[in-house]
Amino acid sequence: MINKIAQHLEKRRNWVIPYVVFLAVFVVLPLILIAIFAFTDSSSNFTLDNFAKFISHPEAINTFIYSIGIAVITTLICLLLGYPAAYILSNPTFNKSHAMVLLFILPMWINILVRTLATVALFDFLKIPLGENALVFGMVYNFLPFMIYPIYNTLQKMDQNLIEATQDLGANPFQVFTKTVLPLSMPGVVSGIMMVFMPTISTFAIAELLTMNNIKLFGTTIQENINNGMWNYGAALSLIMLLLIAITSLFTGNDESSQNEGGGII
Repeated sequence: MINKIAQHLEKRRNWVIPYVVFLAVFVVLPLILIAIFAFTDSSSNFTLDNFAKFISHPEAINTFIYSIGIAVITTLICLLLGYPAAYILSNPTFNKSHAMVLLFILPMWINILVRTLATVALFDFLKIPLGENALVFGMVYNFLPFMIYPIYNTLQKMDQNLIEATQDLGANPFQVFTKTVLPLSMPGVVSGIMMVFMPTISTFAIAELLTMNNIKLFGTTIQENINNGMWNYGAALSLIMLLLIAITSLFTGNDESSQNEGGGII
């Protein structure tokens, strides 16, 4: 028996089996169930009424559009703050210690709800009213490390000989950045955008806590429908959100591939 197990483990392809089972049970199966619920009614009959309800429901559409807007604003702010931070952390001239990188990663070790509750306490201490501004601040605070780290990794692995070659050709610091550093760092930028945009558009806990449930995001709408037993409509809304994320991933994936193929250097 032990010999059979040993022979089974010696084959490398057999090590993939646990991961395949995990993906099938916790990823593929839930997605299939979402699709089934989205296209059926409470009697398990095929229907498109769940999607028709969304289209004919102005509040749901407005919440969907508003959530996209908040996600775009949060992603842009994280990019504007995260890229300079990642550039400074990856540049030995400005940062000579890896401890600084650890300080930016540390917030990711704390549960997102704990960080959000701390933000609520901070706003309460400063006598700042909760609302849309607090929501954007909380989103940026929670997801900024997810923008910094991918860009930092890309910049850290960048071949310094390319930068030196650009300088030898007479490029000034601005040209070195725009012609070499920025194009080569685009894969990290794309990864950071995806890591911020996707969870931002689907979150609901941050919005509930930082706006006292006065502002609803699309994730909140999905949660409310599922909690109220409207599984079919909630699944349809979830499928719509998943399709948006998939389309976003498709476009950003193509951009990243073109950057990798062309090298991005003019």
